[in-house]
Amino acid sequence: MIAQQAAQVVTRSANVLRVLIADDHDLLRDTLQIFLEGEGTFETVCVASYSEAEALVKAGEQFDLVLLDYSMPGMNALEGFHKMRALEGSHRVAIISGTANRDVAEQVLEAGAAGFLPKTLSAKSLVNAVRFMAMGEQYAPLDFMRQEEATPSHPMAERLSPRELEVLEGLTQGKSNKEIARDLDIREPTVKLHVKTLYRKIGASNRTQAALLAKEAGLF
Repeated sequence: MIAQQAAQVVTRSANVLRVLIADDHDLLRDTLQIFLEGEGTFETVCVASYSEAEALVKAGEQFDLVLLDYSMPGMNALEGFHKMRALEGSHRVAIISGTANRDVAEQVLEAGAAGFLPKTLSAKSLVNAVRFMAMGEQYAPLDFMRQEEATPSHPMAERLSPRELEVLEGLTQGKSNKEIARDLDIREPTVKLHVKTLYRKIGASNRTQAALLAKEAGLF
């Protein structure tokens, strides 16, 4: 009887997919954990930074899938992805992001990622995608990969990249670099770099002037 119970436990464990979720957004991380564990076939471990995820894998923790947020602390864009894939272990690595564009998704997939997950996916689609990847397949969001990049038609917009446009919009709303970074899910130093670049492109010398130029041009 004891042997039979032990065999049942082993069978259950073998059917459970172990997933490491590394994301600095509490709501997204907790929601994904709840949905996955609610399926009854997942065991999840959650951390809020790349360094924590790396420490777990280096310590010998085994995961069927390591899910990394593209913009969380320590990732440095794709650097964290490549570092994680180089670590010893049989884990598979995927990227989840609310800001990365199609080019980034293509780079990740071509580099051998288990998949790329836009945060715009529904909870059900996220769960299905995670299961698909954890079982050894590669997931690519077809609608996301097929969508055309936005082509601005406004004269001022044509001088700026999509990200610089988003940062400029934040300036017109009177937001600080920290607030813009939080809204766009990027680091504050990155926002500062975009601000400096867009100043040069539109001929502004400070935040107030940049916001005024954008509003006078009817950009926002």
